Amino acid sequence: MKEATAKTLTEGEDDLTRAIEELRGVLKEEPAAPAQPAAPRPAATAAATPGAAPASNPNIIMNIPVEVQIVLGGAEMPVSDLLALQKGSTVALNRRIGEPVDVVVNGRKIARGEITVLESDPSRFGVKLTEIIAAAKS
Repeated sequence: MKEATAKTLTEGEDDLTRAIEELRGVLKEEPAAPAQPAAPRPAATAAATPGAAPASNPNIIMNIPVEVQIVLGGAEMPVSDLLALQKGSTVALNRRIGEPVDVVVNGRKIARGEITVLESDPSRFGVKLTEIIAAAKS
């Protein structure tokens, strides 16, 4: 059972890695203006062919929401310390002030950056990206 779960998780990570690489390629390419409008491709043809690649339309995925998290740090503690936490308790994180934070998209670390105050709204934080992390090749 554990082997099947591990295999499924690995396959899911491979799919995610391929999708991220595909997105990066699409974002780097400048679409060339076609000399003549392309003839519309029937959707039924693509769906009817097993294993056929989906039509190349990068705009179809641009509005898909993703969860972006900024990870300041973490902490490890025994359950007894966790249960002793109360309002006003302070949890020490494993990072120091000024160290880069992780930018995580859908559970995968994609970048690192530094916390900054937004010029347009000094009451809000932002993250200035300092490093983009390359996806591992499968």
